[in-house]
Amino acid sequence: MRFGIVLAMVCAAIFPAAASSQTVPENLAQVQLSFAPVVRQAAPAVVNIYAQRIVAQRQSPFADDPFFGDLFRNFGQVTPRVQDSLGSGVIVSDDGIVVSNFHVVGNATEIRVVLNDRREYDADIILTDEESDLAVLKLRNATDLSVLDFADSDQVEVGELVLAIGNPFGVGQTVSSGIISGLARSGIAVGSGRGYFIQTDAPINPGNSGGALVDMQGRLVGVNTAIITRSGASHGIGFAIPANLVAQVVAQARDGQTRFQRPWAGVTAQAVDATLAEAVDQRIPEGVILLELHPESPLAEAGLQPGDIILSVDGAVVNSAPEMMFRLASRGIGSTSALVYRRAEDMRQAQIDLIAPPERPDRQARSIDGRSALRGLSVARINPAVIAEFNLPPSAQGVLATSVQDFAARTGLRAGDILLAINGERVTTTDDVLRLGASQSRNWHLDILRDGRRVSLRFRI
Repeated sequence: MRFGIVLAMVCAAIFPAAASSQTVPENLAQVQLSFAPVVRQAAPAVVNIYAQRIVAQRQSPFADDPFFGDLFRNFGQVTPRVQDSLGSGVIVSDDGIVVSNFHVVGNATEIRVVLNDRREYDADIILTDEESDLAVLKLRNATDLSVLDFADSDQVEVGELVLAIGNPFGVGQTVSSGIISGLARSGIAVGSGRGYFIQTDAPINPGNSGGALVDMQGRLVGVNTAIITRSGASHGIGFAIPANLVAQVVAQARDGQTRFQRPWAGVTAQAVDATLAEAVDQRIPEGVILLELHPESPLAEAGLQPGDIILSVDGAVVNSAPEMMFRLASRGIGSTSALVYRRAEDMRQAQIDLIAPPERPDRQARSIDGRSALRGLSVARINPAVIAEFNLPPSAQGVLATSVQDFAARTGLRAGDILLAINGERVTTTDDVLRLGASQSRNWHLDILRDGRRVSLRFRI
């Protein structure tokens, strides 16, 4: 008995604050966790989106045949068909700016937005970015709108409570809860997006795409975009586009841009894995190593070189090339970023200007028409803007096929091919392509560079 009294006194002495702060709950609010206040604040700004697009469909008499259906898949007349799409969106300004996913509204011919209070508005697409799977809409003549504020997604931590709000399966607005289960998910491709995502275990189902992922203050943490699943249902691995990137996309839409433009780094980079870390005498695998830099790259201008290992951007650790590019994109063109990098044994810092890819030298765009075997071919001189537009390596140079149509499409050429020679004559300028494309030769030989490999195309007309 005396031992029990002594133990109680010792515990009270060690944990006096805990002992004194324990009280009996006095009302229901103190014993019940509720997300209702957050939902009341955030839900009115999440909308349902109904989109229609016209797609080409080939009508074949063998379409339903189990054997001939595959053999004659491309047989028959092409007819237009209306395709419906269902998703969600988030109102981010009181003048009717709505953010959703590209895969929900991209290429739509008609968009109808239904608000939480059942008001309906037509909407127009004002900016799209397939790479991040984002689209920005503008509601027509909408007033008295609820708006979600952006959270700073760089401050989000694994384990934080979040809510996913959207319209799954078209059943109506639905709220699901979970936590942030991962950050910097950049080694995957989800939906149309290729980049950097926040991972959550809050259930996300078809129709939730474009909806809101909100924190406990009712702020927009991210835009839900996709899930990883084997059955089509949610398995607790969902992805959202971080709010900081969404905010930059919205800002460019407000400035009149129709396509999102990322700051140009002009580099090729690779994550430092265990093998590479050992090769460069790095104790633990971390950072991103620079492999190539374009001469006009802002990183080259700041003094960085191939072999330098970038460890952080604006104080945030980076461990993959997409993560590094996300950090730059979320800052936006016209800003600056602070880099910490390692060269050999030295730790260094640099300040870089975030710029749009420069149009120098002039791309000298040309197109071939008239009676030519290459009619329908459009070409441009490779410069930083062309490199960024066609995702070329920084070392790319020469003349690029930017569009291939009409006769040129039958030659085997593709947009993105670099022209090296036509009928044995070297191509160095777009005017060379016009001159050589006017040849009346019946036998043609094109030397091109495709995905880093030299390819020869031969044909006769």
